[in-house]
Amino acid sequence: MAFTEPAAPAAQSAARLRRLRYLVDNEWRESRTATYMPVMNPSTGEQIAEAPCCTQGEVDSAVAAAARAFPAWAATPLPQRIQLMFRFKQLLDEHLDELSVLLATEMGKVLAEARGDVLKAIEVVECACSTHYLMQGDTTMNISRGYDTTTYREPLGVFAGIAPYNFPAMIPMGWMLPFCITTGNTFVLKAASMVPQTSMRMMELLIEAGLPKGVANLVTCSRVEADSLLVNPAVRGITFVGSTAVGKHIYQTAAGAGKRVQALTEAKNHALILEDAVLERSVAGIINSTYGCAGQRCMALPVVCVQDSIADEVVEMLAGMAARLKLGPAYLPDSQLGPVITAKHRDFVTSGIERGVAEGGELVLDGRGASVAGYEGGYWMGPSIIDHVGPDNWAGTYEIFGPVTSIKRVADFEEGINVMNANPFANGSCIYTSSGYYAREFASRSHAGMVGINVGIPVPFSTFPFTGHKESFFGDLHAMGKDGVAFFTETKAVTATWFTDEHRHQKVGTWDGMTTRH
Repeated sequence: MAFTEPAAPAAQSAARLRRLRYLVDNEWRESRTATYMPVMNPSTGEQIAEAPCCTQGEVDSAVAAAARAFPAWAATPLPQRIQLMFRFKQLLDEHLDELSVLLATEMGKVLAEARGDVLKAIEVVECACSTHYLMQGDTTMNISRGYDTTTYREPLGVFAGIAPYNFPAMIPMGWMLPFCITTGNTFVLKAASMVPQTSMRMMELLIEAGLPKGVANLVTCSRVEADSLLVNPAVRGITFVGSTAVGKHIYQTAAGAGKRVQALTEAKNHALILEDAVLERSVAGIINSTYGCAGQRCMALPVVCVQDSIADEVVEMLAGMAARLKLGPAYLPDSQLGPVITAKHRDFVTSGIERGVAEGGELVLDGRGASVAGYEGGYWMGPSIIDHVGPDNWAGTYEIFGPVTSIKRVADFEEGINVMNANPFANGSCIYTSSGYYAREFASRSHAGMVGINVGIPVPFSTFPFTGHKESFFGDLHAMGKDGVAFFTETKAVTATWFTDEHRHQKVGTWDGMTTRH
């Protein structure tokens, strides 16, 4: 990849600070707001842009545009809607390097992870190109004598997506948008105000691919305006990724207003390492899972349950590998661990470590106070490991969302699976073992929706749904895969019979809602 480090934001004057716009009807419009939200470079701590806190009228205008566009878009033949995705996919491939650097710069995940973020969005776009297969209904002939029943999947209307900061490409432009519009719906994205530029650039490419006006729109706004999407009568469904507290609010409010909701929320994923595991490979997998994206992902592995007989060896190996990770600006190719998103979040991660120690944990590796020469203003947090974390320790129970590992020592498989299942969150779990028996038991008995067998990040390919359970998900239909298509469509059943002239004089009765001839 050809790489050019972004210009130092400090060299930009306030007058040159990039002021972002919102998108309605394929037009990038200047907001009338008096309030703008800072977009920072977490690697330097400097502001690089400002996003509008769109007014209520501007958010409503995005919904209205999507509602106007829906009838024509829903009536567009499905193969034509899919062709848009083929063209979009090609443009994303062509701009992969550009998007990766942009994402790394505004979010802070290192370049390889930023590239992976964009590639996961492209993966869902590719899967959406198979919507014509996934939208197929069912047919049964002669369900009653002379009667046939066929089911169809039809689009509902306008959907709104409320996206988080940690995956600026994959979540809004992968999980949310592709299946929504290929199934014939229209879309309003409330982009995360801290990282809006990646989605904005991808929207530009979608327009270049031939997006009709109003089919996809983008706003940035505060929670007040976002809440209006939950009750706007023109919005038929909400897809959300974020905290459990907000997810519950969205689920209760929008479902109460008669809307479809999928709310993907917090996690506290656990790994279980048994004494028969291939240790070096297992620990390397945990390093990647835990410290990738600086721990700011719902499929991180912030808790490791380790069998007592190997616990000392695993902790030593884990601490050694983690300590060797190179902190550095996200957009430099040799950086292995980037900054967290804001100074405030760095303070939250720090407080989580301190609480874990105060509640009985032993700090084996301390990432607090980390710094990078020449980038002292960045929001740095080095890897941290807390050993001997008890069952009631806050740090091992709730989401810290940073590069922190909590170690829970367990006697055996039974204690390990019970400790893991006691957690209120159930996004993902994994086991490291060479035992087929324990692997099978784990897959069967784990409460998590996504289970890994010697796999640290058990996110399935996008033809399968992202299946969080318990406090990690609210709704009935998950993102991606067949669930994703079902979420964005409703089923219509059509029953038909046909008459000849001789039937006109026959008497009819009813049976199970279908006419039968006598």
